[in-house]
Amino acid sequence: MTAAVFSATPTREVTLSSSGTTPGDVIAVARHNARVVVGAEALAGVERVREHIEKLAHSDTPAYGISTGFGALANRHIHEDMRTQLQKSLIRSHSAGMGPAVEREVVRALMFLRAKTLASGRTGVRPVVLQTMVDVLNAGITPVVREFGSLGCSGDLAPLSHCALVLMGEGEAVGPDGTHFGGRGERPVAELLAEAGITPVELAEKEGLALVNGTDGMLGMLLMAIADLRMLLTTADITAALSVEGLLGTDQVFLPELHMELRPHPGQALSADNMLRVLANSPIVASHRIGDNRVQDAYSLRCAPQVAGAARDTVDHALIVATRELAAAIDNPVILPDGRVSSNGNFHGAPVAYVLDFLAIVSADVASIAERRTDRMLDPARSHGLPAFLAGDPGVDSGLMIAQYTQAGLVSDSKRLAVPASVDSIPSSAMQEDHVSMGWHAARKLRRSVENLRRVLAIELVTAARAIDMRTSMSDGELVPGPAGAAVLELLRETVQGPGSDRFLSPELEEADRLVGSGAVRAAAEKATGPLN
Repeated sequence: MTAAVFSATPTREVTLSSSGTTPGDVIAVARHNARVVVGAEALAGVERVREHIEKLAHSDTPAYGISTGFGALANRHIHEDMRTQLQKSLIRSHSAGMGPAVEREVVRALMFLRAKTLASGRTGVRPVVLQTMVDVLNAGITPVVREFGSLGCSGDLAPLSHCALVLMGEGEAVGPDGTHFGGRGERPVAELLAEAGITPVELAEKEGLALVNGTDGMLGMLLMAIADLRMLLTTADITAALSVEGLLGTDQVFLPELHMELRPHPGQALSADNMLRVLANSPIVASHRIGDNRVQDAYSLRCAPQVAGAARDTVDHALIVATRELAAAIDNPVILPDGRVSSNGNFHGAPVAYVLDFLAIVSADVASIAERRTDRMLDPARSHGLPAFLAGDPGVDSGLMIAQYTQAGLVSDSKRLAVPASVDSIPSSAMQEDHVSMGWHAARKLRRSVENLRRVLAIELVTAARAIDMRTSMSDGELVPGPAGAAVLELLRETVQGPGSDRFLSPELEEADRLVGSGAVRAAAEKATGPLN
């Protein structure tokens, strides 16, 4: 895990209530250190529901997770004086993750979403458990969660267990200053909690199970991917429009009457509208509206709204699923409003896993079409007069040849990541848990695919900008981009050089990646277009 210093000045405050939370709240806590407050009504509800668990804990009637073992050991009755040990043993044994630590924002989303479910009053924990989890979040303490350990069913078990272990004062965690605690031979986590004024939790009946039985990891990663893809898909419309200018393409295929009226996919119409507005008042586009002998542009230009638009519609579907999951209270067993404690299968991650896989497919395809536009600008047989590889002196210079190799490698990686995880179930727990979702794995590969898409768009941005600059130079300043394209080029040229002899390219590509990822490219275009879709 890259050490990240916790900000002492969170952007805002998020209140947890029994009615749930919003995607924006999750992003604010995970990425922007928003402070979390538990509403008085939620705490009262948690206290009230806990009374049902206390009664069952002292009853002779077996109740799963309260007076029995777990999973394949559910038929084992646990004596009353061993039930606290049962909860501790559950968390310790389930903290069995391996591999590199996942990102801080993923852990914070995971913990916040579990706290959201605890606040629903359907899990049966004591208020102190909920408050301690919130206190750990607010203190900037990040449990170390390992890459492997979740099958996306019975909850994200190992990831959530690693978080619960820290609430107990055990395990591994990173402090607000990036210092590592726990593990082998290092300062114990209990000292980290003590420095933050947090008392470790002594888990009581049902509480260990309530801390680990949720889809929180995969859901948190889904919500962050949706936010990232929404920004990147708008940026993809911008870079595609710049490629249209670089390749002397037409804007007439983006007219509104060709989209919503003839093929009413809403995402397609939004992307076409974005591209048309980015290309508005472009002297490059206007220069070849008359006397151009090309009948049609290549698919990678002409069909850009159809591909990016379909991706938009898929993201919208994913948000519907994510919003439903946010409204859920997932645990097993769960306490119903009438006080009954009921076993269930709501922890199965299939609904979330499916859309995570869907998004990996569209992320790969949007990257794929962007790479095709880039390659076209570098090929003198297809670029309509541009020098080979946009090199200053082709032959002596290689220009952006290898940048396209990097882009192709990223796209190839994303195609592999588009293979669904959700169809790969491996039975576990002595065949008690005989079908699992692999939603955590779907989420992990989607994060990488989204990063790949961002980098692919950065390379398209650098390529299209250089192509436009060369058009301008070759035409003695007559062929210039429209106002939106000019604004994006002006932003890029502040830190990334234009055409010229070969130089160290990697830092320039990384800088373009930063501009794409920060939203700066979108913001620059919107100075001319107004808010884009």
